[in-house]
Amino acid sequence: MVFEPPKRLVRALGETAPDGDDWLEKLPGAAQRAVALRELTVERVQVPGGRSSLVVLVRAADGTPAVLKLAPGRARPEAERAALAHWAGRGAVQLLETTSTEGVLLLERLHPDVSVRSLPEAKALLEAAGTLRRLWVEPPAGFPFETVAERTGRQAEAMRARAQVAPEVAPLVDVALAAREELLAAPPEHRLLHGTFRQSKVLAGERMPWLAVGPDPVVGECAFDLARLVRDRVEDLIAQPSGAATTRRRVKRLAESLDVDQERLRGWTLFRAVESGVRAGRVGRPRDAELLLEFAGWL
Repeated sequence: MVFEPPKRLVRALGETAPDGDDWLEKLPGAAQRAVALRELTVERVQVPGGRSSLVVLVRAADGTPAVLKLAPGRARPEAERAALAHWAGRGAVQLLETTSTEGVLLLERLHPDVSVRSLPEAKALLEAAGTLRRLWVEPPAGFPFETVAERTGRQAEAMRARAQVAPEVAPLVDVALAAREELLAAPPEHRLLHGTFRQSKVLAGERMPWLAVGPDPVVGECAFDLARLVRDRVEDLIAQPSGAATTRRRVKRLAESLDVDQERLRGWTLFRAVESGVRAGRVGRPRDAELLLEFAGWL
């Protein structure tokens, strides 16, 4: 089988590595070797698939359905492996092998085309929040993960640089960076976080109704993790005449349901929306940038 990367993956990797690298060129051969080493039977490449990895639906030698995932080093697949091993299937997809080729994960098969995003909005938020709560555990000793301070520090540098060449975003960037500084001054807890949690990252499973996939794990306060969920379906929020009021109610409802401080959730939601909006503008996605920065302005 020819392991051709989906267009969505090629486009997304082009945004994160504009100068290119050889990972995509080597991907078909790496996939063939990973399949042969594990004696897997390939069913199909998942399309449209993810933005940072090739996802292949396979069966193990004993017929067990599984997922083979290959990701470049910049997507931090070894951090994902460590987080999934620590969660051990509690709220997240389960590893089927704890050690393997670098950048290759063998995972339990969920229902790849059924996420909580398929549910009505209120129900989707409820189910997603319940899944996220199970992931917030003490990180392992000597954890191999970035902290929120480290990750957002890198992001803050990129935001400042963008504001220099796109002065129209500078006011929101200043507000977002000030919020970050205040939030980092006294974090209320340090937990292992999913890092990139949203409705599409929660898939239907067999052993549990819903399980999280695709973490980019980070250690920090829970409000940081929840912030990305607040802006789910942002295009629908922007289209509503009452979008701003709906967003504020969502912040309040999610904060209360997960025992997170409402103001801290608002602050991290603001920072993450501005960061995503600025990054979208930088890589040539002006429509996404416009939506995200308008959303941030409501906060």
